[in-house]
Amino acid sequence: MGYDMSKVVFIGAGPGDPELITIKGKKFLEKADVVIYTGSLLNPEILKFTKPDAKLYDSAIMDREEILRIMAKAVKEGKLVARVHDGDPSIYGALQEQLDFLEKEEIEYEIVPGVSSLFAAAASLKKELTLPNISQTVIITRPKGMTPVPEHESIRELAKHRTTMVIFLGVQHMDSVIKEIEQGGYSKDTPIAVVYRASWQEEKIIKGTLSDIVEKVKEAGIKKTALIIVGEILNPKAYDYSKLYDSSFTHGYRKGR
Repeated sequence: MGYDMSKVVFIGAGPGDPELITIKGKKFLEKADVVIYTGSLLNPEILKFTKPDAKLYDSAIMDREEILRIMAKAVKEGKLVARVHDGDPSIYGALQEQLDFLEKEEIEYEIVPGVSSLFAAAASLKKELTLPNISQTVIITRPKGMTPVPEHESIRELAKHRTTMVIFLGVQHMDSVIKEIEQGGYSKDTPIAVVYRASWQEEKIIKGTLSDIVEKVKEAGIKKTALIIVGEILNPKAYDYSKLYDSSFTHGYRKGR
């Protein structure tokens, strides 16, 4: 697809570090005539990639109708619109309602995926989220807030699986989040980490267990824009090595000894 067409391009700009935007996302951002960005979450350094005459709109101070109206008007005028989300737009990005509108208006659009703050946090923690014989599943969830969460998807219910859990939008509710995790079956000595602004210059990492993390987070003054990661992968007592690189294991590319 061309970078100069009149359409809307949803760009996952990455977790914060401006170098973590994809090459494709950066190219679209450099060409865009209109840029609508999530100002409350996006690192403003990302906007340095825009061209001097691009019109910039901060969606943090706009409502849905305003955003959609600007998108539609610009595309009908033959302009390229970049709708820039932090991280990847497919996770808690209010993406679908925008796509539905564009479909209804028969406006062309494209989605460029981005590096989620989840993966930036794992990189900062220097951890693998899926360790053999420890956890092969990652649950991504959030506590209920202004957006409700189905009861069968409550943190308490999901915690029953005792797998790696990644909780978005929950650090401001640490007390209740930890209670639900424990009610789901995790022991108080389960390792947990809170990563504030993963990949940003001001990144902070708080490590602990379910028994002491609430107090540590309060002491650090972290109240938003942080991820909670829970599970034995953070401090495994023992784990199995991957079969993929086992010298005795045969697969389609190598015969085991």
